[in-house]
Amino acid sequence: MSAARRVIVIDDHHSLRRNLVALLQDEGFVVFDAADGESALALLADQGCDVAIVDIRLPGMSGYELLPCLHARYPEMTLLIHTGSVDFLLTPELSALGIAEDDIFFKPIADTKQFVRRIQRAGDSS
Repeated sequence: MSAARRVIVIDDHHSLRRNLVALLQDEGFVVFDAADGESALALLADQGCDVAIVDIRLPGMSGYELLPCLHARYPEMTLLIHTGSVDFLLTPELSALGIAEDDIFFKPIADTKQFVRRIQRAGDSS
């Protein structure tokens, strides 16, 4: 069996972040978390991750700013968006990073099984 996927959850809402961490740990993932983009970048410098789950509205560096930075530093990392913005639209800039419609999850996540399956598929070439 392959090694567990390593995931970082980046969200400034403490309880939401902790709930996602607990869900993903229960599913067998190795999970790290950060409350903002700057903390995430510092943590990722020491810990490699396969998947980043990024809130768009972060204090300081926004998710819109963080995502291209993550892609530039870790091009093999799968980038998922977790947003509470009901009017969020995938921009051409985010699409250019390899982010697709099925990589966007709205808060609260209605289908946790689909969310987990997407993380399990991270890095798959198909």
